[in-house]
Amino acid sequence: MGRSSAGSGIGKRAAGEVRILPVAVSGEIRAGESLCARVLAATRSLGLRFQDGDILVVKHKIVSKSEGALVALDEIRPSAASRVWARRYGLDARVSELAVRESRRIVRRKRGVLITETRHGFVCANSGVDVSNVDGGRHAVLLPANPDRSAAKLRRELKKQLGIEIAVIVSDSFGRPWREGLTEVAIGVAGMRPLVDYRGRRDPHGYSLHATVDAVADELACAAGLVCGKLAGTPACIIRGYSYCRENRRGSGGAREMIRSAKNDLFR
Repeated sequence: MGRSSAGSGIGKRAAGEVRILPVAVSGEIRAGESLCARVLAATRSLGLRFQDGDILVVKHKIVSKSEGALVALDEIRPSAASRVWARRYGLDARVSELAVRESRRIVRRKRGVLITETRHGFVCANSGVDVSNVDGGRHAVLLPANPDRSAAKLRRELKKQLGIEIAVIVSDSFGRPWREGLTEVAIGVAGMRPLVDYRGRRDPHGYSLHATVDAVADELACAAGLVCGKLAGTPACIIRGYSYCRENRRGSGGAREMIRSAKNDLFR
């Protein structure tokens, strides 16, 4: 992972090698601003050039900011229930209220932790509502209204400007049941299949696989998280070398395909 020799192909690459190239975007993204233009300006300033088959991973916050998915906290009037909940656990009642408003249902509410299912179908803390890396607590950022559509729009604009095929992943940090810590997940995908289905294939020992479906979009989002940390000032990166055009086949597909249906979910 590095940026120093990324300008013109980064030399020879070992077979199977994947590289993660950080893209620092200077300054705040404003509502209505072209995310495509900002990303291209950032890559040029860093001496990076996109290549056919690259994958651009962008943190959802810069997508949300460009789409104006921000809420002024001073304009939120929390309900009595949100005020009681927040007071009990030392939380901001306005954020709690937003989380409830942005949810489809409350999955779990305990010890100050609010787990919700969003309108998109994601299960996460506080419906993805966040105040970090925004403007010091005056506004909260929401998830994009349609992250798959956001990814597809950015991909179309990049293709128009560059004339090459680039997949786009919009990522966010989620917690996980039974595991400590956060990890990145793909909440929007365009230009590649988010899942690779190995069922029916045989392993090197001749065993036929029956259940293996890899969530490669999530795996790529996690890889991007190594350079797009919360305090890194790097809200995007280019992943180069993962042959999604062979394994996944370029084409339609979105993060919505990774949301497990209720009938197949053993925990609902």
